[in-house]
Amino acid sequence: MKLSQFKFDLPPELITKYPPRYRDESKMMVVNRETGKIEHRIFKDILEYFNENDVFAFNNTKVFPARLYGYKEKTDAQIEVFLLRELNKEQRLWDVIVSPARKIRIGNKLYFGENNEMVAEIIDNTTSRGRTIRFLSDYSYEEYKSTLNKIGVLPLPKFLGREIEEEDIARYQTIYAKKEGSIAAPFAGLHFSRELIKRMEIRDIHQVFITLHIGLGSFRQIGVEDLTKYKIDSDQLSIKQEACNVVNNAKKNKHKICIVGSTTMRAIEGSISTLGELTPTDGWTNKFIFPPYNFRIADRMVSSFHFPKSIFFLTVAAFGGFELIMKAYQTAINKKYNFGPYGDAMLII
Repeated sequence: MKLSQFKFDLPPELITKYPPRYRDESKMMVVNRETGKIEHRIFKDILEYFNENDVFAFNNTKVFPARLYGYKEKTDAQIEVFLLRELNKEQRLWDVIVSPARKIRIGNKLYFGENNEMVAEIIDNTTSRGRTIRFLSDYSYEEYKSTLNKIGVLPLPKFLGREIEEEDIARYQTIYAKKEGSIAAPFAGLHFSRELIKRMEIRDIHQVFITLHIGLGSFRQIGVEDLTKYKIDSDQLSIKQEACNVVNNAKKNKHKICIVGSTTMRAIEGSISTLGELTPTDGWTNKFIFPPYNFRIADRMVSSFHFPKSIFFLTVAAFGGFELIMKAYQTAINKKYNFGPYGDAMLII
């Protein structure tokens, strides 16, 4: 399939800027792959589609304050640094994006914080992801990371068109976020409330957690028409044996496996043995899923409503079926579903 096939017209007013009052009270479209039927529900109704011993798989990555505001030495020019990936703890090296990028040279020093608590030096200007900086600090590693978190800002997506507000500190994280290292929240997981998770436990619907730290690659525009020629940036991934045991046992006993979000789907589909079983993983994945694709673990999927031609949308279309998902998205637009991280949800069964 070609990238241009995944284009649709998304009215800008459907990109909602603020979270719903309650996480689990967004609208939920239910799409049945077998019958093609489309239902319209509320997200907290989701458990009506599941039974005892079914499994939900979540991504427990936690967004860190990746956006730093500071200034350049001598010129006092205002700059923004977006932390992408910590390369070396001991040397305090990071891959970053610096904006505005022009006139930033190797050796330039950058200052952050009201009292210049942190200083960084540009040491590489030529990486594929942007630049590499070294933080110049005599702090212990714990003090250094604490200072970074204090002066950094949670990276709310700029396409929301507003500044970060107090409620975003909690709402732009899933309630089960645990492992820090992501530059974006797993959107689908934002719909789950503590009350809903508790109801899952009472009904003996199992939960497993994997970790995939979402990097900038997930948001880059796909620059080729032929999808087989596109290579996504690698993201750090961890799947423990305990999670594998729960998933594999449920699969063996024909219980439903529901994957929450396309990042969780990438992680799990990239960690399957030749026998079709989920295997423990501790490393990196550049799994890129687009139609047609043979899913080996997932029976169902929870998703947010994504943007046209995005990596997330391609994954959803692969799972739900291209024609059905295109029809479902047009229905969502007609019925004014909300798109984006704070938007509504889709359950594909």
